[in-house]
Amino acid sequence: MADFTHFNEQGRARMVDVSDKSVTYRTATAAGTVHMLPSTAEAIRTGGVPKGDVLAVAQVAGIMAAKRTGEIVPMCHPLMLTGVDVRFTLGEDRVDIEATVKCKGETGVEMEALHAVSAAALTVYDMCKALQKDMTISDIRLLEKTGGKSGDYYHPAAKRTDDNNGDAISLAADAATAKYGGNDRK
Repeated sequence: MADFTHFNEQGRARMVDVSDKSVTYRTATAAGTVHMLPSTAEAIRTGGVPKGDVLAVAQVAGIMAAKRTGEIVPMCHPLMLTGVDVRFTLGEDRVDIEATVKCKGETGVEMEALHAVSAAALTVYDMCKALQKDMTISDIRLLEKTGGKSGDYYHPAAKRTDDNNGDAISLAADAATAKYGGNDRK
């Protein structure tokens, strides 16, 4: 256990010391899905959800979650993020969520991207639960990460594309569930 930096000399968990790591540009993209009835998706699409604009509120929740990951996940470092983008694709019976997080730092932003997707999905559920209580949240996963000592990672089913700035991004969220091991539960 001495070589594994997540444990102290007593074998107990600790927050990894990143003091000696180089500052590098890092990105991570995660995705997930909220499955629902077509009528619930239609209510989101047409503005018929009593609590308001579901995707606008979920987008803010995802951004806030990414920024506060170090306060929620015990061993995560608080990070100065340089960008958070939460995107949605509204399907016939689902909302696909994708979040990309960026920073220049000593440690990666995978947990921030996953936390953003999780909070956005929970917010979609919260906003729509008056219409449907049996929605399911599924397939929250890391699609890709770039930067750092361990190098880049792309989900095995990922097809890499580039945005206007040359930053690595994944496929659109509406295709993410099928391409990245999604589940077609309705």
